[in-house]
Amino acid sequence: MINILFTSAGRRIELIQEFIKARESKGISGKIICADMSELAPALYFADKAYIIPAIRDSKYIENLLDICKKENISLIIPTIDTELEILSKNIEKFNSINTDVLVSSLDKVIIAQNKIDTYKFFKSIGIKTPESYEKGMEYIGKFPCFIKPISGSSSVNAFKVKNEKELEFFKYYIGEYIIQDLIQGEEYTIDIFCDFEGEPIYITPRIRISTRSGEVNKTKIHNEPILIEKVLKIVNALKPKGPLTIQAIKCEEDQDYYFIEINARFGGGSPLSMMAGANSAEALYDILQGKKVSFKPNAAKDGLIFLRFDQSIAIQKREDNNYEKV
Repeated sequence: MINILFTSAGRRIELIQEFIKARESKGISGKIICADMSELAPALYFADKAYIIPAIRDSKYIENLLDICKKENISLIIPTIDTELEILSKNIEKFNSINTDVLVSSLDKVIIAQNKIDTYKFFKSIGIKTPESYEKGMEYIGKFPCFIKPISGSSSVNAFKVKNEKELEFFKYYIGEYIIQDLIQGEEYTIDIFCDFEGEPIYITPRIRISTRSGEVNKTKIHNEPILIEKVLKIVNALKPKGPLTIQAIKCEEDQDYYFIEINARFGGGSPLSMMAGANSAEALYDILQGKKVSFKPNAAKDGLIFLRFDQSIAIQKREDNNYEKV
């Protein structure tokens, strides 16, 4: 019996569906449970069971999750957004004490991923190319246009291309806690990575970002580029993450080399596409939870496969007990 709890489930329907398919293909007993602070989160209505939980910053957030884990005999928590990674990493021993694991890396690795200056310093320390970066208080001495974004942001929220010094001064004030980076022009990549619980890689799947919306890809192409995979392996071997990792990179128009931009220490929004293409980290995770050793599978995703994402709708209505149900 393997019960998995997805927190901040939101719109992660594709991810939930891939785990349901993996469970069925493996013939595993257990439930997929979703939790979110909003009863209108669509993913709740695709799970076997759903819970409404407090906001991440609420003092009862961890206590509430612990209660769910005890009640549902949860084997593993899978967080889906950046803002919950730090608090879950800090409290992992509480979950381990009730035999629940959390798919989150250690706190030092979470901070490297979340703080963009720490990400920049990490890339530089292992000899990986990355845009020159300047944190708040540092003078920007690079060229225009440049790029400015929150130091701990995600999903391209408040990330802007800046044309001149006047715009830069405005966005510094507007964002508050920011990082300024040299602008790298070129083909953009997302790399979906999945490692075992000791940080050994299982899947590395580069995808070209053909088109995005609100920071998430809606048209993408699998591209198993050996040079890019080799560089990603260097990052993975240095960081040793637990479970999923999503990395952003750009192939620079000028020197045709790869510059690495960001790390997300979780399943990215487009990670189900890599699963559908053959790099099935959902199945690998079920194997790991059963105590099986899963080896590195290079080029597991079908090269050249293109995914076109689109919106769908579901209808829900209130029952007599004031809870919602899908109709």
